[in-house]
Amino acid sequence: MHPISAALRTVFAASVILLNQACSEDAKESGSSGLVQLSLGPKTIEIELAIERSEQTRGLMYRRSMPADQGMLFVYQKPTRMSFWMRNTYIPLDIGFFTSDGVLREIRKMYPHDENPVKSIREDILYALEMNQGWFQKNGIKPGESFDLEQLEKAIRK
Repeated sequence: MHPISAALRTVFAASVILLNQACSEDAKESGSSGLVQLSLGPKTIEIELAIERSEQTRGLMYRRSMPADQGMLFVYQKPTRMSFWMRNTYIPLDIGFFTSDGVLREIRKMYPHDENPVKSIREDILYALEMNQGWFQKNGIKPGESFDLEQLEKAIRK
């Protein structure tokens, strides 16, 4: 085999790998990864789960929009005081902080590109739900509402 042919094959293989990775990143950016339905009070929403550390670190960064009844639910291993920021995030968001029983305890506003931490008051928060800013108020979802833990557990197992 000619040495140039082997080099071209190597370059081609590397190009295919890089293209696949780029397409994967585009899918993550556009939010096209698997959405699951979750009931929150009287409302049904579609959520993207952020369970792995890499998913939680990226969050909704780089996205320019999000459909009205979609959001991202951050699921943690143990209850704690939560802290979020908006680095590289273009969408104004509200974040709801939930305890392990699925009950909404706090709602905070978050603004695009604001790197000041938005912290929960409580130290027993296990879930955080990011939705478009104003979504909770528009839909009458207030602290005390809860989401269906059984639905969430099924979605996490998938």
